[in-house]
Amino acid sequence: MAAIDLTTTQPAADAELFDPTVAAPPVVDVAEYGFEGRLDALAEDWSADARYWEYSKAANPIGAGLTTEVPAVAFPAALHSGGETRVVPLDLSGPLRIAGGPATSPALLANFVRINRGDRLAVDVDATSQLYYVMYGRGTSVVGGRVARWEKGDFVVLPAVGEVVHHADADTVMYWVHDEPLLRYLGVVPAGPRFKPTKFSRERAVAELTAIAEAPGANAKNRVSVLLNNAEQDQTLTVTHVLWAMFGLLPVGQIQRPHRHQSVALDLILDCKPGCYSLLGDRLDERGEIVDPVRVDWEPGGAFVTPPGKWHAHHNESGAPAHLIPIQDAGLQTYLRSLDIRFTDRR
Repeated sequence: MAAIDLTTTQPAADAELFDPTVAAPPVVDVAEYGFEGRLDALAEDWSADARYWEYSKAANPIGAGLTTEVPAVAFPAALHSGGETRVVPLDLSGPLRIAGGPATSPALLANFVRINRGDRLAVDVDATSQLYYVMYGRGTSVVGGRVARWEKGDFVVLPAVGEVVHHADADTVMYWVHDEPLLRYLGVVPAGPRFKPTKFSRERAVAELTAIAEAPGANAKNRVSVLLNNAEQDQTLTVTHVLWAMFGLLPVGQIQRPHRHQSVALDLILDCKPGCYSLLGDRLDERGEIVDPVRVDWEPGGAFVTPPGKWHAHHNESGAPAHLIPIQDAGLQTYLRSLDIRFTDRR
């Protein structure tokens, strides 16, 4: 193989600029930068942290184990049952090798929030997107000098607003997901709100889901669900520019066929009877079934993580309908054109 020539050929008119016999350039006045002296004499060596890898050894750091995979983990309802007013982070920062704070996925943190009757809870995170789902209870929140009421089944979606103070009129548990881990990784803080605070009421969400479930051919669809969308997100059709949220029904006896996407799903189970579960795996067989699946049994009030790129299918063998709310960073993934959602075409 011929030697690689890294020299640069310059036009003849500029040759003297690169002639080592030419005298050094004049001293540059650098007082405007806050120091004195020659610019070249002040130059530092910034090469200490430079690394070089042969492509095949570094192209897949996940496969090499340098970037850890997102684990499929379930979080039980016992985490939020009883006890004092508190925030319970569903923290996987350890296995994800994420420094600086808790995280459930590389971009998102899910939490159970318990507020006992008569208590107040103040939270303040550097996040551009926050979603609260009221699992049960009722109360009010003070957000940027404004007040909003909420009750069981409501979704409250907030932009970057600073401190939020929740007041509970009854024992309350909420599922709270935000994108602070993403901003922490980027080393940034929000410059301001990207959308208006928005409430999706239980009454309207249930009515929309009922209409979809009762429409002809509903059970033939891969999903019986309502996608939540903020008016500002007219390109991604998501609940914020980062978050995607679905209010879904898994009818009696139905199997939601395998599908996959590159966003991590943080799934909350609202209600179900024993016999509801998800199967997860890396590939499909010739019949479109998941090969060697891992089974995750559903629990009312529990949550679990569906890793990106995993084929997964939801089964209801319980004899009763079940409801779930998956929340993902699919708003961001859709904007980046990297979501890559796929459904099996085999039955």
